[in-house]
Amino acid sequence: MLTLRKSNDRGFADHGWLKSFHSFSFANYYDPKHMGWGNLRVINEDRIAPGTGFGTHGHRDMEIISYVLEGNLAHKDTIGNVKGIPPGDVQRMSAGTGVQHSEFNHADNQVTHFLQIWIMPNVTGIPASYEQKSFPESDKRGKLRLVASPDSAEGSVLIHANARLYAGLFDGGEHAELAIAEGRKGYVHLVKGELQVNGQKLSAGDAAMLQNETRIALSNGQKAEVLVFDLEA
Repeated sequence: MLTLRKSNDRGFADHGWLKSFHSFSFANYYDPKHMGWGNLRVINEDRIAPGTGFGTHGHRDMEIISYVLEGNLAHKDTIGNVKGIPPGDVQRMSAGTGVQHSEFNHADNQVTHFLQIWIMPNVTGIPASYEQKSFPESDKRGKLRLVASPDSAEGSVLIHANARLYAGLFDGGEHAELAIAEGRKGYVHLVKGELQVNGQKLSAGDAAMLQNETRIALSNGQKAEVLVFDLEA
């Protein structure tokens, strides 16, 4: 079964300096039908205005992934990391026993556009940790590139969760398939462009939630950038 979630059905918050779409219940947006999907808990599509950002705040026992689309995200945390996250990089922070961090857009004239992703961990109380890797467009062109996994497979960042995250770029006749094991869930979030998922057309911001399906088939992309999740049910 494939359930389509349209971009405009997401929650939305406008804080002036931050404009954010919420795929699942978050902060002041609450929808009991959309509390997460499998162990995927949060996908926020955030746009941070120039010269602004999230002040220092804390997290515990959560796998947090940042995926930057435009601009640069400046990260600073209490475990010693001071990093800039450009498009093409995937950042993973395991909050574990607790970490505080800030995220800023230091540019004078460019919005930072990124996805903030939370996945429920399969182990709690671990020391907080950080990892960041770059995945060039050539790795994602016309295929699904594994970018986060519980075993660092294929050079992906390590997450302490029973989930795998893939990123892909598709245009024209480019296509790919991903098998879904029995008892698993799939989630497809279209970042940019247009794309067909198992024959269903998605536009930017749309998502497909898959349950009791054996595969995810991606085709007929039009300048599409997509994230695909293989999740525990």
